[in-house]
Amino acid sequence: MKLLIITQKVDKNDSDLSFFHRWIEEFAKQTDEVFVVSQFVGNYDLPENAKVFSLGKEKEFSKIRQLFNFYKLLFKNLSKIDAVFVHMIPMWAVLGWPIFKVKRKKVFLWYTHKSVNFWLKFAEKMVFKIFTASSESFRLSSKKVMVIGHGIDVDKFKAQSPQKESLWLPTGQAKLKATVKNFKLKIISVGRIAEAKNQKKLLEAADILARQKNFRNFEIEIIGGPILERDFEYFKNLKKFVSEKKLEEFVEFIGDVPHENIQDYYEKADIFIHLSKTGSIDKVVLEALVVGVPVYSSSEAFKDILPSQFLISGDPKELAEKIASFTPPSHETTSALRDYVVQNHSLNNLIFKIIKEINAA
Repeated sequence: MKLLIITQKVDKNDSDLSFFHRWIEEFAKQTDEVFVVSQFVGNYDLPENAKVFSLGKEKEFSKIRQLFNFYKLLFKNLSKIDAVFVHMIPMWAVLGWPIFKVKRKKVFLWYTHKSVNFWLKFAEKMVFKIFTASSESFRLSSKKVMVIGHGIDVDKFKAQSPQKESLWLPTGQAKLKATVKNFKLKIISVGRIAEAKNQKKLLEAADILARQKNFRNFEIEIIGGPILERDFEYFKNLKKFVSEKKLEEFVEFIGDVPHENIQDYYEKADIFIHLSKTGSIDKVVLEALVVGVPVYSSSEAFKDILPSQFLISGDPKELAEKIASFTPPSHETTSALRDYVVQNHSLNNLIFKIIKEINAA
């Protein structure tokens, strides 16, 4: 098979979309040739059978010029390919549809977001099949939808050392044996700085904890950065809250971290907090579960995945209480959660399913 992939960004150093670099690698392993058309192209290191073409966003080309490049690349390469895979941006499925139709190329869309917009509604009519990670990840009713899980590089994310479990007291409370000096409960949050990700509630929980005299041995690392203009305003308000509440000794904004380096933060974490309002299965939660980090999540998408004690409403007071009385899950529970991700959301299985469906079309 020769596959055309259309995506937002190809950049192995990007903090938000660098994971897709591994997707392309896996597609290249399971196909004869891959042609990648991307709005933005940064650093990449891909197999020889993966050819990458840019629309010029990294060169600040205008949208009209990017669109011209899009059609130019389609006319040049469509005769060489068997099918089209559009990642996350239904607009490209719509804009390319007339040419795909004439050239008789079937189009497959990957989409995982609760948003249902104009482009998605049109794309649903034009594509052959839509892949998504979970039933909560695609909110438009369609017979074309196929739930196939996420694509987590389970070989990259290795489990935490079993020695870490021995540090906890048998009671499981968020305190350590006296022999462990200068210990602080490490809490992390990973994802784009945005109102939809609800980092403000985590800071409010931190403020509650910081005012408790018997529980001040914690630190929070917020990993990720703002992208959209409204995100930068939200980030400004988060930093202002930390300053006003004098939480600097408890909270650190790490900023963007390339996907290839995120493993280090998971390994050192004691708790992962997920307060996103997107309603879909978030890949960073699955990554944390593969590593073995206990996750507290307010997302409805994890109600049938996480143990009940790790499901939260998102209320800061409740979250503070959960953290203060944190009981690590058993080794059996942690292993079972990792096995769940490996069996249902591994990258190589995901790409295999996609290729199989494209071949069968």
